[in-house]
Amino acid sequence: MSVFGSVRLGLGDRAYDVVVGRGLLAEAERHIAPLLARPRVAVVTDSNVERLHLETLTQALARGGIAATAIVLPAGEETKSFAHLEKLLDKLLDARIERTDTILALGGGVVGDITGFAAATLRRGTPVVQVPTTLLAQVDAAIGGKTGIDTRHGKNLIGAFHQPRLVLSDVATLDTLPRRELLAGYAEVVKYGLLGDGRFFEWLEQNGRLVITGDVAARSYAVLTSARMKAEIVQSDERESGARALLNLGHTFAHALETELGYDGRLLHGEAVASGLVLAFELSQRLGLVGAADTARVRRHLAQIGLPAGLPAAAPAKGWDPRVLLDHMRQDKKVKGGTLTFILVKAIGKAFVSREIGESDVLGVLDAELAA
Repeated sequence: MSVFGSVRLGLGDRAYDVVVGRGLLAEAERHIAPLLARPRVAVVTDSNVERLHLETLTQALARGGIAATAIVLPAGEETKSFAHLEKLLDKLLDARIERTDTILALGGGVVGDITGFAAATLRRGTPVVQVPTTLLAQVDAAIGGKTGIDTRHGKNLIGAFHQPRLVLSDVATLDTLPRRELLAGYAEVVKYGLLGDGRFFEWLEQNGRLVITGDVAARSYAVLTSARMKAEIVQSDERESGARALLNLGHTFAHALETELGYDGRLLHGEAVASGLVLAFELSQRLGLVGAADTARVRRHLAQIGLPAGLPAAAPAKGWDPRVLLDHMRQDKKVKGGTLTFILVKAIGKAFVSREIGESDVLGVLDAELAA
């Protein structure tokens, strides 16, 4: 086992570590056992991750004398629903998971989100440990305590803040990801460079392909840097009353795209985020905030790495309708007083929150993208 580093997320008596390493699953008991009230856990995973990683984790727990009840969910974004949440809670209750027991979320963002939400509500709050197995989850979804499910009205509109006790990120699990999943996670890595660290974005321009192709040092650096940036933002604004909203750069557009396609797998979250990042820069450029050169750099890097650099190719049968997308944005979690909130940029690495965007400018960006 190699531990490459850890990040402390300082939240007082709810502080926890994000541990990044290679081979962590095989020795997970060392990290998890000290957190347990009794040597028993429930492990929630999905059908894909079950085949790849569940046995490694449960064998490690068994060596530490920790009994594990496994609950396997269907893979895919559609699992983040009321129906599957109810089934998951029923299975946790059937297993007699108590309020002081710990639930492990083994998987990507979908597993982490629905398991975290279940833990937040089970017996009015049960400890959870996030064990992310995708790049997207390791750099973003597993960190910070946001949990939730999707509805027909939009993505993650039902949920709760419920911080984990630990995040255990084994970068070896990334070796088993399909390229498309890696690319989707990479979009969230790019986001960190664009919102707050221009030098990190420059590093990605030089080294992004190494992150995708499996260079251990490059992947570990990308995961640790992203985790560190997210931790700094979350510990300053846990419940998104201010700076934490910056983490939604590109996401107002992205969630609208996902909602329009019904979370059916044609568009992964990270792919939508890549499109959203470009559109956020285009909106900022339209408003005279950022230069065309920065927008072009973002487009170029995403395209070179293999991500959408504009509206995604996957589209509804009738094509993208800017007015329909705008209507989805009106259900965004950040809407305040009926006014849309966007994360805009003044330069690569310099993002800010704005609640003064006219809908005509949003439509103008979408219309121009369709006409390009």
